[in-house]
Amino acid sequence: MIRAIRRPTILGRAAAPVALAALVAGCTMPPDGTNEQDIAAYDSALASIGCNLRTEGDYQAMELQTGLTRQQLADMSAYKVETDAVRRLEGGGFRLVVGPCAPAAPAPADAAPAEAEADSAA
Repeated sequence: MIRAIRRPTILGRAAAPVALAALVAGCTMPPDGTNEQDIAAYDSALASIGCNLRTEGDYQAMELQTGLTRQQLADMSAYKVETDAVRRLEGGGFRLVVGPCAPAAPAPADAAPAEAEADSAA
């Protein structure tokens, strides 16, 4: 018995590269020469200087606390922007927006005044 050889369709040929591209696009890698400890040190150091990385003094403090070079700090900041852990500041610089530097959540609506109004209307 002879079996017909199935050849992949154009869609089948394109599916693998498209799937691989989607997988790779979802993975943001930390800068070369850094690891998870460097990422944690960056967050901790940035929180310790007030959450903003803007001035020469900020960069020097970050370099001392993290052990990263200026270029690694710049690369780490760009990585953190891509992962939404850091926001760019107007006029230059960066602000950490996670962990201890996360913006305060808005206070939940107080239900007591609404209940008091309902009771007084009755």
